[in-house]
Amino acid sequence: MQAIQLTDAESPRSLELCNTPTPQLQEGEVLVKVTAAGVNRADLVQAAGKYPAPKGESEIIGLECAGVIVDPGTTGRKEGEEVGCLLAGGGYAEYVAVPEGQLTPKPENLTLEELAGVVEVACTVWSNLGMLVGVDKPHADGTPKRVLIHGGSGGIGSFAIQLCKALGCEVATTAGSAEKVEYCRELGADHVINYREQNFDEELKGWADAILDVVGGPYLEPNVKALAMDGQLVVIALQGGAKGEISLGRMMPRRQSLHATTLRARPRPMKAEIVASTVETVWPLIEAGSIKPNITATFPLADAAKAHDLLDSGDSTGKIILKV
Repeated sequence: MQAIQLTDAESPRSLELCNTPTPQLQEGEVLVKVTAAGVNRADLVQAAGKYPAPKGESEIIGLECAGVIVDPGTTGRKEGEEVGCLLAGGGYAEYVAVPEGQLTPKPENLTLEELAGVVEVACTVWSNLGMLVGVDKPHADGTPKRVLIHGGSGGIGSFAIQLCKALGCEVATTAGSAEKVEYCRELGADHVINYREQNFDEELKGWADAILDVVGGPYLEPNVKALAMDGQLVVIALQGGAKGEISLGRMMPRRQSLHATTLRARPRPMKAEIVASTVETVWPLIEAGSIKPNITATFPLADAAKAHDLLDSGDSTGKIILKV
């Protein structure tokens, strides 16, 4: 098969379409012919040599894709079934081996290209804001949870805004330009803060029941200031760096908590549980039109480097897709 390979370890953009062996199925896996793959910021980090695939997983870049089952292996799945795939690697290729528990059905109202940009973000957002934090459950007095989502115009952020609004939450988000502020408002955000002009911790002091953060170290202390009593901070990426200061003395009397999570490195049974819960809870919202995919650009697989350039530029909104 053909797949994207990094041909120069010193050059993150040396992404070329090369011949490579088709994956051999292990017990419980299916072989999927890939129609499209989603591009994620973690892919850029892997191409830069800083986020290798977990041991035993495909070293080919790509954390999500959608396509058609061509070999169901020992699973009992049907050849020709259209599926979404949550991956630890391997998406930037013509074929990928996928554990059965990491397959999703295709919502009737989505194309396979749209589904390719939904799987990883949906599982990431739901596993953190739903399964971990419980933003779908209102306060005891019936008032909705207040959620702050950083990077609201990105792939994770744009999905998280829509999901939280569909669940009845009050949503605030941050963005870095007037255009992105407007984009977030169109997605349904109740409060949008331009972080280049305002300090979100001052605007939202003590406001948030939950925060979904992709920045990391530099935002630790401001996030704590923005948290309400019993607030929960979830850090899922480190775009601003891994280290920062945090005041435990501020957190303790307010019973606040900090979670730092990743999805890629989790064991397969845990991923299967997340996928099942996501499909049960989030897929009906997608099928009802409450959550819509936000694809900003589509590139041929051979142009993966151009797709990475666009994502790295910060000029895009929503998701970028590679069409195979």
